[in-house]
Amino acid sequence: MDAALDAVHRAGIPGVFAQVRADGRTWQGASGVADLATGRPVRAGLHHRVGSVTKTFTAAAVLQQVEQGRIRLDAPIGDYLPRLVPGERGRKITVRMLLNNTSGIPDYLPYAFPSLAGFPSIPDMSPESIEDNRYREFTPHELIRMGLDAPPTGEPGGPTGVYSNTNYLLIGQLLELVTGTTAEDYITRHVIERAGLRHTSFPSGPRIKGPHARMYEGFYGLIDPPRDFSVYNMSWVGPSAALVSTMDDLNRFYARLLAGDIVSRASLAQMQRTVPVVALDGSTIQYGLGLHKVVVPGCGTFWGHDGSAWGAGAISLTRDDGRRQMSVAVNLQRWNRPDASGQPQPHAIDGALKSLYGLAMCEDEH
Repeated sequence: MDAALDAVHRAGIPGVFAQVRADGRTWQGASGVADLATGRPVRAGLHHRVGSVTKTFTAAAVLQQVEQGRIRLDAPIGDYLPRLVPGERGRKITVRMLLNNTSGIPDYLPYAFPSLAGFPSIPDMSPESIEDNRYREFTPHELIRMGLDAPPTGEPGGPTGVYSNTNYLLIGQLLELVTGTTAEDYITRHVIERAGLRHTSFPSGPRIKGPHARMYEGFYGLIDPPRDFSVYNMSWVGPSAALVSTMDDLNRFYARLLAGDIVSRASLAQMQRTVPVVALDGSTIQYGLGLHKVVVPGCGTFWGHDGSAWGAGAISLTRDDGRRQMSVAVNLQRWNRPDASGQPQPHAIDGALKSLYGLAMCEDEH
């Protein structure tokens, strides 16, 4: 595992750290630097922005409210938020469709970050709005409106979903309505604290509390050299992707969730009902209610989530029997550079990470 981490660092990631749990044993390690300017080494226990891993926490909070009878999964969102999602759309889109990304509501990101509107054509984008929004305070309603005003990605409840952060900002508003407090506060008290996590929190400002790495964004070669975005106002994602955590806490959370300690077994079964969803990178994933399903041939079925913020990436996967877990963090994002046609090309980092994940999930089976 140490050699696999070193290979990821040598391939071009400034700093990588991970924790693997297998049959009651725990390994953790780190390779590279947390700060390119000073050479400060990266450590396994650093706090890190974990991006959309947040969605599992938010979905679990909703399922708790379903268990208490305050939310119905298959009720129209218009029953709860008629002003935010009015008319026919509010009647057709259910809470479940928001959670599994089959609502047809597009992501607001190209509108909140207008210089990214050309995605996936790299020559038609610039990183300008990433810097412009560093300290900007977005409101959830402002971002939700951007998503709702954009052309739909499909019919509500269609056979294939399209991943969208707008869905989870709406879920945050639903949680606020039924709990009488912010989604972040409810998730903190009833999901994070219930799981016994001591180093997981929503940021209260643009800075990360606790020891952490600088987080370098390359944006497909358009930011060269990659720029540090570890200081950033995370109001642009909120309960969709703003959490800060550690790899130990992520493994602890998914172990408790899959053991039925955060939501009931019946709720967990709902979370594990998957549909095909087109991810932001264009790939198709099997997505439940805030959970990815990842089948690793010869090694089993894993559940979890990955996430990305500017400069920070994380992934956490737990085998369905709970006996094997992997959480990995990196402090560089969007390292793939384009070819002449503008398409991102494979990078040595991709292969090194694939090898690391394979070893972490399947070492005993090799």
